Amino acid sequence: MRVMFLTGGGDEEFVRYGLEGKMDNIVGTKVTKYERKDMCDFPANSSLGWRDPGFIHDGVMTNLEKGKKYYYRVGSDARGWTETFSFISRDNEANETIAYLFGDMGTSVPYSTFYRTQEESKSTVKWILRDLEGLGDKPAFISHIGDISYARGFSWIWDEFFSLIEPIASRVPYHVCIGNHEYDWPLQPWRPSWSWGLYGTDGGGECGVPYSLKFKMPGNSSFPTGTGAPDTQNLYYSFDAGVVHFLYISTETDFLRGSDQYNFIKADLESVNRDRTPFVVVQGHRPMYTTSDEERDTPLRERMLENLEPLLVENNVTLALWGHVHRYERFCPLRNYSCVDIASDSLPMAATVHVVIGMAGQDWQASWKPRSDHTDVPIYPQPKQSMYRGGEFGYTKLVATREKLTLTYFGNHDGDMHDIVEIQSGQIPKISAGEVRAVSELKFSWYMQGAGILILGAFIGYVLGFLIRCKRDAAQRNTWTPVKSEET
Repeated sequence: MRVMFLTGGGDEEFVRYGLEGKMDNIVGTKVTKYERKDMCDFPANSSLGWRDPGFIHDGVMTNLEKGKKYYYRVGSDARGWTETFSFISRDNEANETIAYLFGDMGTSVPYSTFYRTQEESKSTVKWILRDLEGLGDKPAFISHIGDISYARGFSWIWDEFFSLIEPIASRVPYHVCIGNHEYDWPLQPWRPSWSWGLYGTDGGGECGVPYSLKFKMPGNSSFPTGTGAPDTQNLYYSFDAGVVHFLYISTETDFLRGSDQYNFIKADLESVNRDRTPFVVVQGHRPMYTTSDEERDTPLRERMLENLEPLLVENNVTLALWGHVHRYERFCPLRNYSCVDIASDSLPMAATVHVVIGMAGQDWQASWKPRSDHTDVPIYPQPKQSMYRGGEFGYTKLVATREKLTLTYFGNHDGDMHDIVEIQSGQIPKISAGEVRAVSELKFSWYMQGAGILILGAFIGYVLGFLIRCKRDAAQRNTWTPVKSEET
């Protein structure tokens, strides 16, 4: 278990920990720091945005017994110790997994400021704390998938963010992945020609440096900034937690076929032991699927569908979670924009349930995509692939056993459940590599591409009939169970 904290002087500090009444283990901490010169653009490198972040201490508690309650505090005899905190150690052999997942939360401040913050972040933290209290001694963790603090170059916002989450992050692991507001700047190293409208100044000149040093995720993925600043870290990684394998990816750096990240994703998914972890959950910031009117990201989504979706399908990924769009939206099991009836015996097809969960705090909302023939009085039809969508702030809770994975969406205005999806273990059948390659090429007309892919003419009518049957009710049958679907 890793503990990270800040000090003003960078002196030698320690982590003291142990079971109840026995805090007799002690470890030192590594110290890092970043400077104003490491920032790459305005306002992060200006007097307006810069404030000395202090020294970052990183201590790792080792040799922990599985599933036990540990107590710890940080500091030193010379300069004093903090109050005592506690956590439940992770048990990777447990038959239950619990996680709280969301994106785009930000922070709030208790005073007036020229900088807009995210008031709803307080409610998200409040309800998650309620849930953690109710868990007792069960281990859990947080997953915050991009757009972490919305500091955007104002260093003091990071301090406010960590003050907000300390009651949570001091008791459960806090996992993150990188978003556009941690990283993007005009001269970032990976900026292909098709992405000219994607990667701009959203990072406020931080170029990923605070994000890379204030968090330390598993693995060693990194990408040079090209500015002389520390490399960007915490890009892609994975771990097992109980019965679920979690994979985090970066949508801000190269994920195309042949890249280091693509090779990592491919090797990771292919190596999952489904006997040990029957469920696989992939998480990233920018969504592969959304029905919001977010046209700027269209070129990125096209590359994600072309390069990454075949890996999800081929490796039977259970669930894909995305942020960036500040709404909640759950899709049917999807494969190349089409709902897949996994219960059908017509073809051994696989599909992934995609859910957008970027509704944790940021209050700027993209509209849903309107009908093109209603420009004067827009209407916003809900496509059949979109099973539930809403603008309520909130978060999701994942609970998985060996038999079933359940993802529940809680709204901030009442702390109650607003949507739920259940996925049974082993429900997604195996699929051959040849079939996956065929699906990855379905990019234009379903019928034209289907005719081109199927070699034996006898199957054409059969497959077309299957595609026509891919309706909303077919996608629901035996694949997931909507317990409550009305928007409140």
